Amino acid sequence: MAGNALVRDADVIVVGGGHAGCEAAAAAARLGARTVLVTHRFDTIGEMSCNPAIGGLGKGHLVREIDALDGVMARVADRAGIQFRVLNRRKGPAVRGPRAQMDRKLYKKAMQAALVDQANLDIVEGEAEEILFSGDSVVGMRLAGGETIAAPTVVLTTGTFLRGIIHRGEMSTPAGRVGEAPVIGLARCLDDIGFPLGRLKTGTPARLLKASIDFERLEIQPGDDVPEMFSSLSKGPAVPQLVCHITRTNAATHRIIAENIHRSAMYSGRIMSRGPRYCPSIEDKIVRFADRDEHLIFLEPEGLDSELVYPNGLSTSLPE
Repeated sequence: MAGNALVRDADVIVVGGGHAGCEAAAAAARLGARTVLVTHRFDTIGEMSCNPAIGGLGKGHLVREIDALDGVMARVADRAGIQFRVLNRRKGPAVRGPRAQMDRKLYKKAMQAALVDQANLDIVEGEAEEILFSGDSVVGMRLAGGETIAAPTVVLTTGTFLRGIIHRGEMSTPAGRVGEAPVIGLARCLDDIGFPLGRLKTGTPARLLKASIDFERLEIQPGDDVPEMFSSLSKGPAVPQLVCHITRTNAATHRIIAENIHRSAMYSGRIMSRGPRYCPSIEDKIVRFADRDEHLIFLEPEGLDSELVYPNGLSTSLPE
């Protein structure tokens, strides 16, 4: 066993404060386990790194299942939701998907408050660097700063941080997400233990400034007249509701992308992967559906007081 003397005892250590880590830490603590959540910074707990939305097709029912198990995501989403819609409402109940647009800041604050209020849960700021063993048994975790935490169970919810790389066109930058360093030490530890590490890909679009958009020319997409909450404990939206807007790509958009497709990390060979069927990048749409004259783009606000708009449907690895 390496590291300094064990300075803190726990039953469960959860590494990472994203969606999975928050649920894992809260669930362990609810069961009575002395739980420690290790995260780089407290103020990034509950960060919505991509689209600030919860649920959707194939996902909304999972949020409700988490709520049925007394999880926190549904309740937090209901507190921070600025538009609620049920997708596929014209189809049968089995394929409908509840979805809500979040206020990014409110969601994060509500999740942080929920974890602070959770009994049996301590939050430690730091970078998890090494899983500690005694023989074949896990006995704790060593942080990059030298502190060690004793626990027989370690749950890793590291998201995009393990040896993370951001690709923007011809540029590649080591990062967990924009502005945050990747996690190298823990990845090396997993290598040493014998865990094979693969690599997954996720993409996101550049955000738009609200002031740069002519909303008068766009189609309005309102929320449902009677919003359906994620949690059975919620009575209705907790904050004012906003509309989204719909626009479309055009021939000029398609021409620019086609002429620069070789600069996309996806098509230059810098990334070797297959994107998700349900959420292709804009490059994929232009290449795979070359016969289409336009593609829908949903302009979704990132918060009640945010100047940023998320262009859903424009995920890309093209350069700036």
